[in-house]
Amino acid sequence: MLSGTPGDQICAERFIVGVDEAGRGPLAGPVVAAAVVIGPSCPEGLDDSKRLSAKRRARLDEQIRATCAWAVGIIEPPEIDRINILAATMQAMSDAVGRLIEAMEARDCEVLIDGNLTPHGRCRDWRWTARAIVGGDGLEPAISAASIVAKEWRDRLMLAAAQDHPQYGWDRNKGYGTAEHMEALRLHGPTPLHRHSFAPVAQMALL
Repeated sequence: MLSGTPGDQICAERFIVGVDEAGRGPLAGPVVAAAVVIGPSCPEGLDDSKRLSAKRRARLDEQIRATCAWAVGIIEPPEIDRINILAATMQAMSDAVGRLIEAMEARDCEVLIDGNLTPHGRCRDWRWTARAIVGGDGLEPAISAASIVAKEWRDRLMLAAAQDHPQYGWDRNKGYGTAEHMEALRLHGPTPLHRHSFAPVAQMALL
């Protein structure tokens, strides 16, 4: 979606790109992937975004985007419904890395991805060396940074969406299938921001 210019000059012959996603499981909203190349002044205390308090995560997000090179890829619900959530996640990762590499004018990089899968062989436009690392968002600083950026970016999108659809509680549940969200789905039905291919949404749409 957008690329960030690092606050410090990042110089290297081979870049290490960290990649992570946010939003595979929710019933509503996009899936967001972030790609980050750590800068020389990257903030301390990077970790899996899920282990950080909201306040600490927000502060780190600002610091990462000010001192590192970064980009995000966003796949919206209609495309998720069309190609499925796994393919959408892989495409979001590919989009994020592509935008980052293009912005940095980099020729050589290694991509480290949280989890056990990479977009290699799953996205036609994927063309980089990649390595999947289970638990990488807590092990590799570049993946930790990507985890934080992806989480914060998606949360901001869901907070904005909650203004238009306040009955679903997205400002609190970020689109996940909480009891509050499911009850709102039962009462009001799905919106265009819901993932209609996901079973709980599909079932509510039939009522």
